[in-house]
Amino acid sequence: MKKITFALVAATLLGGIAVGGATAAPMGPNGMQGDNAGMTQVRMMQGDRMMMKKRMMKRQMMKKRMMNRGM
Repeated sequence: MKKITFALVAATLLGGIAVGGATAAPMGPNGMQGDNAGMTQVRMMQGDRMMMKKRMMKRQMMKKRMMNRGM
């Protein structure tokens, strides 16, 4: 049981190091990080996604209507 737990912890630590090294922000020529170093990416909620989808559909509909009217 202890061997399995130890192996699981070791795999988690190694995986975290591998992922952390791969997603690090690239360094600039003078050693400073890019502008987006302070931003974090968050997952979009379903309501926000639906709002964006509706807005895009409305824009497409308006564009199609304008093209049909010959404006």
